[in-house]
Amino acid sequence: MVANAVPVRIALLSAVLLIAACSAPPKRAGKTTAPPGISRIIVDSAQRQEVLLYALGLLDVGYQFGGKNPEAGLDCSGMVSFIYRNAAGVSLPHNAAQIAQIARPIDRRQLDAGDLVFFNTLGRPYSHVGVYIGDGKFVHAPSSGGKIKVESLDKPYFAQRFEGGRSLFAGP
Repeated sequence: MVANAVPVRIALLSAVLLIAACSAPPKRAGKTTAPPGISRIIVDSAQRQEVLLYALGLLDVGYQFGGKNPEAGLDCSGMVSFIYRNAAGVSLPHNAAQIAQIARPIDRRQLDAGDLVFFNTLGRPYSHVGVYIGDGKFVHAPSSGGKIKVESLDKPYFAQRFEGGRSLFAGP
């Protein structure tokens, strides 16, 4: 099975790189006014492809609780923070619930690549986060002993724990 996964990953990454090569250069993120006590970060939509590339580039990186970089391993919020820092130049908290506070809520049907999906996996809201990649799938750092991988929002475990989608990208 591993041998079959490599050509699929190469084909997917090649397609994404081809699309990215045709895009305009990304603009740096800026901040906007948000509700009192919350700093809302808005990322230019042109950076969605960069976020997607970084997310896919982290597949098979090992999980490490509190991890902040791929060399040492990443946890879910460390993965999201790493992706957005490198792809969009924004600094996010290393905490899924805090990231949820600064992202704007969006309906599941409006999720687009690079948006965030949140789950209640520890008996508290927004305790797990992943990066949506399209087609009902997302990239996440699962748990100790695991590796960053792609999962389906429709998988019963995640469907039962889904808290909602949120976006850091400029919206309507």
